[in-house]
Amino acid sequence: MELIDITQELFSCRVYLGDRVPDYHRVMQMPGDAYQLTDVSLCVHNGTHIDAPLHFIEDGQAVDAVDLSVFYGDCLVIESITGHLNEERLLLKGDVEITAEDARLIAGSNIRLLGVESQSVGPINAPAEVHRILLGAGIILLEGLDLSQAPPGKYILSAFPLKLGGCEGSPVRAVLIKNTPPGGSRDLL
Repeated sequence: MELIDITQELFSCRVYLGDRVPDYHRVMQMPGDAYQLTDVSLCVHNGTHIDAPLHFIEDGQAVDAVDLSVFYGDCLVIESITGHLNEERLLLKGDVEITAEDARLIAGSNIRLLGVESQSVGPINAPAEVHRILLGAGIILLEGLDLSQAPPGKYILSAFPLKLGGCEGSPVRAVLIKNTPPGGSRDLL
């Protein structure tokens, strides 16, 4: 079994324009103090994170209400969404921008979770419409991925959010699991 960490490091991550930059403060520090203790300050959309429907849908689900099965299971890493709308979990590798037209196609598909490497699934200058279409269809968004070490292919995704009651998003530790058969050969597609 091979594990591929597809998570940005939180304190050096890319930050969406206008979002708070994550930071930490050592409250207690050795030597001198008996132990280490750290306070953290961040936006729930920093680094690798999920958007729950509540992010853009007024009566949408908060992160703690989303079915956990969405965050674990078979997924496909691809470079183009064309022809892959039957997957439940789809991760788009590279600089892929989802348009409103793409979002409407995705909303009518089997996709339950859509992941991208950028900090926002929609166009950087106008992401709201794409978010409303996808989140309104109940599709969970996994943003800020680092797929640089993940070749296109089939994996198992594990990307559970923190249980942040009432929040519209959450940081995640996203990992791809690749089963390697005995002998070491891999079937990437």
